[in-house]
Order: sequence, then C-alpha cells, then structure tokens
Amino acid sequence: MLFELATPTRMLVSVEADEVVAPGTEGYFGVLPGHAAFLTTLKPGEVTYRSGQTEHHLAVLGGFADVRAERFIILAENAERPKEIDRARAERARQRAEMRLQGRSPDGVSEEIDFARALEALARALTRLLVLSHAE
Repeated sequence: MLFELATPTRMLVSVEADEVVAPGTEGYFGVLPGHAAFLTTLKPGEVTYRSGQTEHHLAVLGGFADVRAERFIILAENAERPKEIDRARAERARQRAEMRLQGRSPDGVSEEIDFARALEALARALTRLLVLSHAE
C-alpha cells in the first residue's frame, strides 16, 4: 500500500509499505494492505512502517490519519526522522516537563503549573527519545 506522511512544510515519507503502526488517540493501531477505510486523530507517538524486512521509525507529534484499502496518509502537525532529533534537547525537554509535573519550575521559581501543557511536552520528549532508541 502507499504510505505517505506529510507535515505543513514538507512531505516526509512517500513509499510502498507492507505494514504501518500509528498512535491513534484511542491507542496504537496497525494497518495492512486492504484495510477498511477510516479517519482518525493521532496523538504524539511513534509511527513504525515496514517495507519488506526493513522497519522505519518516525516521531509524530499529533495530526490525522486517513486509511484506505491501498493508501495510508498521515497529515502530522510535526514529524521527525531519528537523524533529525537532538537527543540532548529531547532529554532536557523531558526533564523540564517532569519538573513541572512535580510542581517545580526549572529555574526554581514558584509558578502556576499548566499540567495539560506539561503532559503534552513530556509526551513529545518521550516520543523523540523512543524513536532515537530504535535508531541505535
């Protein structure tokens, strides 16, 4: 099936794939050629696609998926290949988000914590680190 992943600024992937696994808002789902059509939203997570025996991993930070029998299109808010991810930056983002969730500010100043934003930041950082772990 044709698998395409695009962001507002670029086409990241356009390949023939044998299988794709994506992070739907209701949980991860897998798609094989001939799958029933559906449309869903995506949460931050790892997209894995397989062409032959080769698996590829991408970080996707939200968006939409359009599944058809012979085509799977992801329109992502943002997406990155492992080589595009800065490990140190992702680790710092994870640490900042965890501190905020514990009610602490990275600079030590007390502030009102936006837990929803902190959870989203943590999910993005963990997604990036997960994708990097597959590339090593």
